[in-house]
Amino acid sequence: MSTANTGFLVAFIDVKRENLYQKKSKFHHVRKNSYPCIHLNNLLNAMITEVSAGVFISVDTKYEMILSHPLNQNFVFSYAICLENRNDFSIQLLRRHWFIYDSCGIHREIEGPGVVGEQPVLLPGEKFSYRSACDLRTERGKMKGFYTMQTIGNKGFFNVRIPEFSLETPYSRN
Repeated sequence: MSTANTGFLVAFIDVKRENLYQKKSKFHHVRKNSYPCIHLNNLLNAMITEVSAGVFISVDTKYEMILSHPLNQNFVFSYAICLENRNDFSIQLLRRHWFIYDSCGIHREIEGPGVVGEQPVLLPGEKFSYRSACDLRTERGKMKGFYTMQTIGNKGFFNVRIPEFSLETPYSRN
């Protein structure tokens, strides 16, 4: 299957401004012209949270059964991340760096500018949330990583750790 014309819609919310946005993202395991919308929901259910370099990060995951094809060893998971700037200065998220592992030992590193096509600026106390997705070859895995941030004003750079979180299908939790 060609990856050029496939994708899905990702819904995310700018919490401070309370606006809902939808963005078409490339994803290579969804059938052509099929774009299910993944909504932010149940953000308070079993979240992983951490404060790193003055930035509070929470992560919520979901197995996307409709997008997955277990017989083809393709398991799709979405994750919602909320960042809150608890510093007394403004910051901008410049880059992401992910380490993705599945249960058969496959390890991938993904890095690039921003998140979901944005490099958000967070004023002190401001929040930014987004949802994205990842595919695995097995029904269990994990992700962790970091964001490279820049302080607005003095242009200093620092990394914010993204806590490790599990990606598991409901039926793998026996």
